Amino acid sequence: MDVPLPPIPLNATLLPFAIVAISMILVTIFLFGKVLPTDGRPPLLTQMVLALAVLGGGSVLLLSLVFVYINPNATEAWTWVLLGFNFMMMFPAGIWFVGLILFRDRRIDLRGWAWPATISAVTTGTEALMGVLFALAGSATTPSMLESLALGLSSVWFFWSMAAVMAALVLWAPLGRTERSALAALTASAVLAPWVTTVPTVGGAAMGVLMVAVFLLLVRQLARGHVVPTEIPLLFGLAGAFLAMAVAGFFVAAAGGSPVSVLLFGTTMGVVMAVEIAYLFRRFYHGAAFAPWVPRRGDADAPSPRAIPRAGATLDARPTDAPAVGR
Repeated sequence: MDVPLPPIPLNATLLPFAIVAISMILVTIFLFGKVLPTDGRPPLLTQMVLALAVLGGGSVLLLSLVFVYINPNATEAWTWVLLGFNFMMMFPAGIWFVGLILFRDRRIDLRGWAWPATISAVTTGTEALMGVLFALAGSATTPSMLESLALGLSSVWFFWSMAAVMAALVLWAPLGRTERSALAALTASAVLAPWVTTVPTVGGAAMGVLMVAVFLLLVRQLARGHVVPTEIPLLFGLAGAFLAMAVAGFFVAAAGGSPVSVLLFGTTMGVVMAVEIAYLFRRFYHGAAFAPWVPRRGDADAPSPRAIPRAGATLDARPTDAPAVGR
């Protein structure tokens, strides 16, 4: 059985879901814009707790909406939706007040991956739930669990919502030229990914060829040594990611768009996109600073790269308070 690209109907039934989904994408981008600093310092723990609470509340709301389509008891299902709305309204504010008491506006660990990985995992999970929701809502019949996951992870609501978040981070992040170009190519692959399941044979093969071409370009650039030493681990990781996506795309073409192949492709893309978001999230307060592609308010007043505190500097110190080199 082929798994086609889920449609984006504009009927009255799905309009409320579309409003909720688009609103959640905009809220996620807004949160990232507020939480991620422009001065190179790590975010406050209370800011991260609030962002995680809002994203987690959105996941609970989407999960309750998915429950509407898998629970035959409509009254019980919509009761959970109302509870999900209440949870999303009350939980983030409550957990933020608790965070103020517990963390006292301390900053997160400069070298840690726990917060970027957690925020990325919750964001990816929320967008995956969004894809599954629209897959269930747009199906004429009730699909199986395998088909629901395959449809959800190949949905434009999953790929394009993740692409929107990644695009915002790529535009705002302080990245070098090679770093930004490679991550922008990865973001563009998320935009093109839904067409792999629209026409599995042509789309899967085309995506595979494109990914192999980017993989070879990255390998060539690494072999020639025309990269900044700090970008070498990233380019190796990206080369592996593009190779994995190429293999998954060719599998979709070879299998004719079977649910298993589409699920594998969506899962591979989801893991790669989640890693990119975690990397970009951490890039705002770790490593050398470059000028962002699209400055946000505050970027114009941000310190020069030399003023950014490095390992060993006090995390709560302002960038201009960082110890001078050689003293």
